[in-house]
Amino acid sequence: MQIIGRYFLFLHSLIIKRESFNTYVRLIIDECIKVGINSIFIVAIVSTFIGAVTAVQTAYNIVSPLIPNYVVSLVVRDMTLLELAPTITAIVFAGKVGSNISGELGTMRISEQIDALEVMGINSSSFLVLPKIIACLLMYPLLVILAGFLALIGGYLAATLTGAMTPDEFIYGIRADFIEYNVTFALIKSVVFAFLISSISAFTGYFTIGGALEVGRASTKAVTSSCIAILSADYLLAQLLL
Repeated sequence: MQIIGRYFLFLHSLIIKRESFNTYVRLIIDECIKVGINSIFIVAIVSTFIGAVTAVQTAYNIVSPLIPNYVVSLVVRDMTLLELAPTITAIVFAGKVGSNISGELGTMRISEQIDALEVMGINSSSFLVLPKIIACLLMYPLLVILAGFLALIGGYLAATLTGAMTPDEFIYGIRADFIEYNVTFALIKSVVFAFLISSISAFTGYFTIGGALEVGRASTKAVTSSCIAILSADYLLAQLLL
């Protein structure tokens, strides 16, 4: 409970004694490049292969002649929108971006750079952390959209190139019984996951105590805590919104 209380007090400190608007604009743009643009490659690789594997395994397990082939792409579409694109990408995002945020802030803490900002009268938590959280909230939903698109492309290539189904059957399955709310649900999950990853990782790194060894431990703890929070939030959102 003590850690949870410190976490919420930390979140409150982000919105008090803020710097000028122009300062945050510059910082947010820099962070968007770091957390968004630099994550495109790993997200693209993971999502493409996840879509391909999902298509191949679904086609392998659907052996009944009573089930039409287009069901394979229907399953790939729904799994991508509901779970694979927002949640699996969040795990990858936590490992890459979350550990980076925690390590960066932890290094600044042990090297007394954060203390120097406080001495100059700057709210260090707002100055350092708030741009990171806003950048994640802006960029992660875009990464989820990219991941969903590439997962479907990967499923299409895997299903058609292996002869499991024809291109027309795959496209028909993607369009069949489509529920528009699933896209909204995926984007809601992406915003929640982005906030959890960025805030938990920043909290862990900001309060690092010790030396270089503790920075590594803080990064590991940030990824672990973020993954647990992602999975817990995934279950709660599914219960509340579906």
